[in-house]
Amino acid sequence: MIAKRKRWIMGAVGLVILVSAAVALNHGAQLIGIGAAYKAKMLCSEVFVAERDAQEAAADLEIDDLAVLRVINASLDREARTSTASFLGLVKRMARYREDRGCSIVFHSSAERDLAEIRRVSLHDAPGPRAASSLPEELPAEINPQLEAAIAEAFEEPDSAHLRRTRAVVVVHKGRVIAERYAPGFGPDTPLPGWSMTKSVLSALVGAAAHQHDISLDASVPIAEWQGPGDPRASISWRHLLEMSSGLRFDEDMANPLADVTRMLLAERDMAAFAARKDLLATPGSSWRYSSGSSNIVSRALRTILGEDEYRGFPRSALFDRIGMSSALIESDASGTWVGSSFMYATARDWARFGMLYLKDGIWNGERILPEGWVRFTAAPAPADLREAYGAHFWLSVPDEYNAGSVRLPPDAFHAVGHEGQFVTIIPSEEVVVVRLGRTRYAQAWDHGAFVRAVLHVLQASGD
Repeated sequence: MIAKRKRWIMGAVGLVILVSAAVALNHGAQLIGIGAAYKAKMLCSEVFVAERDAQEAAADLEIDDLAVLRVINASLDREARTSTASFLGLVKRMARYREDRGCSIVFHSSAERDLAEIRRVSLHDAPGPRAASSLPEELPAEINPQLEAAIAEAFEEPDSAHLRRTRAVVVVHKGRVIAERYAPGFGPDTPLPGWSMTKSVLSALVGAAAHQHDISLDASVPIAEWQGPGDPRASISWRHLLEMSSGLRFDEDMANPLADVTRMLLAERDMAAFAARKDLLATPGSSWRYSSGSSNIVSRALRTILGEDEYRGFPRSALFDRIGMSSALIESDASGTWVGSSFMYATARDWARFGMLYLKDGIWNGERILPEGWVRFTAAPAPADLREAYGAHFWLSVPDEYNAGSVRLPPDAFHAVGHEGQFVTIIPSEEVVVVRLGRTRYAQAWDHGAFVRAVLHVLQASGD
């Protein structure tokens, strides 16, 4: 009897071990797949969109907490405009660049067969030339030395364990670029990723579409998955999505490689469909919850409203060309929908142009680009956000992780904010736009509130 019980216990233990091992292997495979997808996608964008040196771009993908990605090999095919990342030949992901759509991960069924036929080239291949983009205004002959010192400090590294990696800073005051600086390897013509600053650009595109197509912010968004009988999600409006109060379940934990946001960006062919499948946690409009999924749902809803032909060129015709953002590109997912949550590239100067549009209440050279009242709506607190820190795809205060000293800026300041410390700060009362772009993996390394306050202090002291 004892021997029989012992055999049963040993069998149960063995089963638990096997199940645990299977779960661990599956979890590990998912993590490796996400890592490979990230490396393939970002290398593709950095080389074919930003046209950076491939070797330098690859090294940037393996820094700080991403050092584990060094075990994933990467290669390029410049002729096919693809990048491939693989782990021991077992897990492979490919991203492909397409003109006017940027880079997206390849999901078609023949991808694995195609891998064997890709002509791989060295990461030492140099990128081709990029056409120069113009400044909002030319730099003055002399830069205020105090301002120059404040900006120089932004490029210093006071903590070797938590590097800032500031890449670009542009300061605009009263319609003039009064200061500008870049890290080695970057310059005025280098497109840089905005990450979630893309959300703010998406908000502008909704405004332009609303003006041209008479869209009501309180109308339900046209999402096919929500049109079933009795589906409570059918009441979700454009306003709910822009103000991050849709009520949809969505895990935005960027620190978790298997959270919804990471899976959506790196493991889904149709990102909006992934987000639209989420169920409700709360009644639309009743609670605030930051969600990149909401932004991509907006991207697809615009696609439905505009139609395929207009949608493809809409960012350029409705916004970028009208304010001179010649470098700007919003990348699409594999289904062809803009990744309005995260994937836009533009030079620091063009990010400054975007900020200037909002500084001027949506008017550029006397022409109204955004509907009257749109900037006011953007910068008004979302009713469901009890902290009054968020508007309509813009932040109304610097997020806590980038404001260590809890610096208070002028009350009318608002911000486009992106992962890794991307900022376009707009302060109408001071007639100031501050752009800061970087690769800051540890948020505590960059205190944006203190930086903007230092810039304002110089401007106020100089009386400019």
